[in-house]
Amino acid sequence: MSLVASTAEIASTSTVDADRDLLDRIFVAGRWEIGTGDIIESVNPATGQVFATLHGATADTVDVAVREGLAAAQQSGWTTMLPHERAAVLHRIGNAIEANADRIAALQTLDTGKTLTETRALAGSAANTFRYMAAALETMDGSLTTPRGPWMTLSTFRPMGVIGAITPWNSPIASDAQKIAPALAAGNAVVSKPPVWAPWVTLLLARLAEDAGLPRGLLSVLPGPGRTVGEALVRHPQVAKVSFTGGTTTGRHLAHVAADKLMPITLELGGKSPTIVFDDADIDRALQGILFGVFSSSGQSCIAGSRIFVQRSIFDNFTAELVRRASALRVGPGADPATDVAPMITRAHRDSVATMVDDAVRAGAQILCGGAIPDDPALAAGSFYPPTILAGVTNADTIAQDEVFGPVAVIMPFDDEADVIAQANDTVFGLASGIWTEDYRRALRVGEAIDAGTVWVNTYKQFSISTPFTGLRDSGLGTEKGRDAVRQYCDQKSFYLDRSDSPLGWGRAR
Repeated sequence: MSLVASTAEIASTSTVDADRDLLDRIFVAGRWEIGTGDIIESVNPATGQVFATLHGATADTVDVAVREGLAAAQQSGWTTMLPHERAAVLHRIGNAIEANADRIAALQTLDTGKTLTETRALAGSAANTFRYMAAALETMDGSLTTPRGPWMTLSTFRPMGVIGAITPWNSPIASDAQKIAPALAAGNAVVSKPPVWAPWVTLLLARLAEDAGLPRGLLSVLPGPGRTVGEALVRHPQVAKVSFTGGTTTGRHLAHVAADKLMPITLELGGKSPTIVFDDADIDRALQGILFGVFSSSGQSCIAGSRIFVQRSIFDNFTAELVRRASALRVGPGADPATDVAPMITRAHRDSVATMVDDAVRAGAQILCGGAIPDDPALAAGSFYPPTILAGVTNADTIAQDEVFGPVAVIMPFDDEADVIAQANDTVFGLASGIWTEDYRRALRVGEAIDAGTVWVNTYKQFSISTPFTGLRDSGLGTEKGRDAVRQYCDQKSFYLDRSDSPLGWGRAR
């Protein structure tokens, strides 16, 4: 019996219950086992109902997965396999993801609450990531470096060993692929710790990789709390590198652990991204882009353009239309095709967002739309929160500085380029930004001045696996995506081949 079920079956709580003997498994170095850790309850955010349980992993499980993963990489020949041979496996995994995209989407919607439109897109992104990394691997050359003496010099790349991948709940399958695909491409084994709130899609990915012919033991998927499973993974002496996506506080802690180990680490952390509307912008395009950039994913996105800066000359009219359109967005279950804003991941997280809005209002913010938990009886059981726009705040206010991670934005006026650049950069974060203007000279000028790893011009929240993704400041360390992503999971080695006929002349017989 396969973990992969039909869309209808996955969306059915009764079917999940019937398959509990299969679903209550974690993937440890190629074996499907019942975990020995705490029970994880999976809750449908749209209904508040538990639809499955899972026994998680422990620190001991991590040790087994790491040790056996390292042995598997060596014994299977994965580390020394020719690049095009490894690439063929990655292509098969990507094709399997694409073939099962609807199933993946339905499961992720059940587990995270996201709309099916978004979860289908995430599945497509993951498939493309595996295929892109396969292509990058096949074309990743070493280099014959310029000689500076009587030698031939060259530089090569080799696998690091075991990679730890710690992924977030807000986009599981895409985040999984961004870490697992390049790490496997480089010839490593991978131990993945998916989020406790949304582990099922990563486990499904493991099954698809297994069926696609990934050598046994190279991939483990170990759901469990970060304080035990994640901590054990980062601290394990045989883990050569960790890639983490999550909150800045946790990322800073992991960076300290990595520093003690002298281990490289990639951190993709939080954000409070500015999106800037100049008075010459295509207004309709800007309105649509800003609504998507803030309220898609229910605002649960590190790149959400949650600080909206609008040039003062158009501020009032633009704000009024933005509020009108935001108020018209439909809040509902992710499985409903008419839904624009789906439930948040948990009621506790929803309540924390509501508290931040309430605190902002007490501090003087004005609610232009949203700002209260829906009283619709049809939504009462879920973790819903409406699109919310706040005005009457300054960039120095807490609500404009702290990451809310929900469907909440603040809107503020600016006077000129210098003013908006100063406000946009007045933050501890540096992940992304958006600029809306018909003047591309201005766009490039302002974009260069803003401290952010990604700048969108007249669009927002669009991604390509071929384009590097980097966070600055408290938004992270290192780079994901891009053609060089495979090299991020490699050690580099240089060779000097002597071409002279003369010995060094040191310690020769006299």
